[in-house]
Amino acid sequence: ASTPASAAVRLSDISVKPSDFTKVRLIGKGDVGRVYLVRQKPPSGADPSEPGPYYAMKVLRKSEMLRRGKVRRALAEQAILTTANHPFIVTLFHTFQTAEHLYFVMEYCAGGEFFRALQSLPTKRLCEKDARFYAAEVVTSIEYLHLMGFIYRDLKPENILLHATGHIMLTDFDLSKPAAAPGAPGPLPRQRGQRSHSSLPSLDTRACTRSLRTNSFVGTEEYIAPEVITGRGHTAAVDWWTLGILLYEMLCGTTPFKGVNRNATFGNVLHEDVTGSAASSGAHASPATQPVVVSSACKSCVRKLLHKDEARRLGSRAGASDVKAHPFFRGVAWALLRHMTPPIVP
Repeated sequence: ASTPASAAVRLSDISVKPSDFTKVRLIGKGDVGRVYLVRQKPPSGADPSEPGPYYAMKVLRKSEMLRRGKVRRALAEQAILTTANHPFIVTLFHTFQTAEHLYFVMEYCAGGEFFRALQSLPTKRLCEKDARFYAAEVVTSIEYLHLMGFIYRDLKPENILLHATGHIMLTDFDLSKPAAAPGAPGPLPRQRGQRSHSSLPSLDTRACTRSLRTNSFVGTEEYIAPEVITGRGHTAAVDWWTLGILLYEMLCGTTPFKGVNRNATFGNVLHEDVTGSAASSGAHASPATQPVVVSSACKSCVRKLLHKDEARRLGSRAGASDVKAHPFFRGVAWALLRHMTPPIVP
């Protein structure tokens, strides 16, 4: 069976076209295209009774991309998918185009959106142990993207898919931003008195995106970082802010700054402290009937990821190495994550 570890399979040299696939059903749609579950037809001369593999096929309308000014976004996503080789990033097998459409044929994640998996739980949230597992897999994915010189900029449960094995797969990279000249990661000198809770060597992954600062206003409103709202420009630190929002949502079943409307949400992001037991000392009234109780290390991690000053945010000094070294992730076997059994297996 296919596992995240087998994602080393890369783009093949086989020439394919739309008629080589049979559409099974629609599984997603956006403003410039749709995503279908498809099945590849057997090649000519093969046994027709032998079913072909399933894929997720993203079909983008060129006319809509041009009209909405989203050609550059599609090219950014293509650049990431054609070069990425990571167990927690969706694998691209084929990309081709016709006069009207651009096609991405990607790995099909049978577990669907992580968001729907959360919503299907009785409490709509996870215990701290399970939330740490998924947060750790997200950290390694963001670390990889930063090492490639990309800022993700659109982390949210809807953009996290569940593989058939239950492991996460990041998808939707059209908002990602590449650095003009990615730097090289270097060893991170340990400060006096600093303790590391990771057995892995510390690398300064922030160096890979240090040249990149952008003023684009992108993202999902409940996940947008303060520096994006103010328009003063943002760096890779926005990805650590969104990790903080995701961690909070996994634990509490809601996002911390949600307001009655978009402007209220932005006002909360800019001016309100993060509340709830995922970040403070009191019990939080979550959408579930039971209060959320988490450790002091977990609260500390959420607060530091959601620091409004990006220069003081967890991850701003040396990227993922900062985050991995936080006590909340103590005991995580980073190199073995993909071989562990996830909390939710479809």
